[in-house]
Amino acid sequence: MNAPADRAEDPAAEAWRWARFMLSGDRPAGAFGFELVAAGPGAAELAMTVPPVALNAFGTCHGGVLFTLADAALSIACNSRGQQSVAQTCSIAFLRPVQPGDRLIARASERARTARTAIYDCAVVNGATGKVVAEFRGHSRTIADHMPIGPAT
Repeated sequence: MNAPADRAEDPAAEAWRWARFMLSGDRPAGAFGFELVAAGPGAAELAMTVPPVALNAFGTCHGGVLFTLADAALSIACNSRGQQSVAQTCSIAFLRPVQPGDRLIARASERARTARTAIYDCAVVNGATGKVVAEFRGHSRTIADHMPIGPAT
């Protein structure tokens, strides 16, 4: 068990440890090739290159894959302090089509936080153009003050 007393003193190092742990157990993230770019308290950045399996019938990236990328970034950001948190509600607005082979970057950041609830925004950006392709907002709920399992230190 990872009680608060077991946590690292350095919040940035702790966030990286939890980020690696969360991503390693996220099967859709593995299937789509999500990569951890950055992590910090209340923040995460993931990247992916759109594979052929992620395309819809129109030959562009499926909206569900964009949602999954943003949701994975939310998951890492909201669990970055070692408290077990889950998504409570999420929404996404798709702004531009994404082509096969496009490099996407999802940047999640905490906007507001109370004892058990937090709000995160996540912009999904085309890495080549810098243009936002989707905007995601997620509300998380902390369900335990510590994780039931956790990363090796």
